[in-house]
Amino acid sequence: MIQSAPSLDRIERLAFRRQETAFCVLTLLVLASLLVLHTWFASLLGEPSQTVILLLVFSFLGKLLEWYWLWRQRDGISIRTVRIETAISMVGLFLLTWLLAVYTGRDETPYFVLLAISILQCAYHCSLLETIVTVAAAIGLMFGWANHFYALHPPPRATQFLESGMISVIYAVMGLLVWYLVHQLGDKETRLFENMAELEATRERLAREEKLAAVGSLASGIAHEIRNPVAMIASSLETAGYPNANPDEREEMFAIAAREAKRLENLTSDFLAYAKPRVPQRTDVRISDVLDHVANIARLRANESGIRVKYGPSHDGIVAVDPFQVEGALVNLAINAIAATKQEGTIHIRSQIKDGYVHFEIENTGEKIPEDDLQHIFEPFFTTKRSGTGLGLAIARAIARSHGGDILVSKNEDGAVAFTMTVATAPASNDEEM
Repeated sequence: MIQSAPSLDRIERLAFRRQETAFCVLTLLVLASLLVLHTWFASLLGEPSQTVILLLVFSFLGKLLEWYWLWRQRDGISIRTVRIETAISMVGLFLLTWLLAVYTGRDETPYFVLLAISILQCAYHCSLLETIVTVAAAIGLMFGWANHFYALHPPPRATQFLESGMISVIYAVMGLLVWYLVHQLGDKETRLFENMAELEATRERLAREEKLAAVGSLASGIAHEIRNPVAMIASSLETAGYPNANPDEREEMFAIAAREAKRLENLTSDFLAYAKPRVPQRTDVRISDVLDHVANIARLRANESGIRVKYGPSHDGIVAVDPFQVEGALVNLAINAIAATKQEGTIHIRSQIKDGYVHFEIENTGEKIPEDDLQHIFEPFFTTKRSGTGLGLAIARAIARSHGGDILVSKNEDGAVAFTMTVATAPASNDEEM
């Protein structure tokens, strides 16, 4: 079953949550750094007053609470929540910056760096006009503090206004550049999600078309396989019904009809097994018991053609599989191997446990499978045998895959053709090795 991808809305909500968490962490780091710097450079800035320390501590705790709230929002946050949080954070940082400047009582205060966080946050989530207004407000706050300070402590220093002007330019460039880059990235992300949605729709459409094509191919194969037996039955019964038909001829026609009817029955059974596979009923079984059964059936078939079946010692153990399904698939492989082997040939049946899988190998001394046939041997209704339905290998592969494994041609050369069936061991609780 194809799992649906997360919706664009949920992806955006989670992205907003990550962004706000990043801003929250950034603010925490800046607040802690500012307190450390103020303490280290107390000779230049003066010892941080109790009020400054309390402002920084309460702001730090507030951001910790915000971080915790963001962590609890497992499904993300909406753009409306982001804008409200951004506005509250910006106003809070502007107010905190002014109060820290006032209680520091210096014309040169490091706390104006907090305004950069407000500008960045606004550039991420707000419009160009709102970003420009925020930058202007930050510049106005810096020059407003300079005017306020020098009104209380004249005369004013021109260098301080020059420094404020340079910082203002940096803030303006930073805000506008970040806004431009973020919105360019947002446009690309939107186009990417639109392309992903188109690809998802295309994949679903192709999957539907592939299923319809598979159903059409299957129906065509069934019609082809049924048509010949039905035609033979109809022809045989028609011939047997001729008034001038002799008893021997009638008997032969009835035999042909019965044989073709049996073929239709086998075809129907194989088709049902392929179209509606049974869920494996796993039970504890010993690997050697499964292979003993398969080898005995293979010997009965092989003796009719003078073919030897060799089944030597193998890895053994108790595993949880559906023994009837696994035996059926292996018998199918063994019968195919016997059919592909000339008289006086040999069939080898082996097994081993490796990497959590049981590897069953059935090898014959027949001719190499042609490359053209090799590409289609597991397809339904593909067969090179006159009386085959072409479903045996397809059913066997379906059984292997339902057990978490697969079937492949592990060796293909003249005198050595091998099919390997892998089955996940799913060890029993009382697993036992011999």
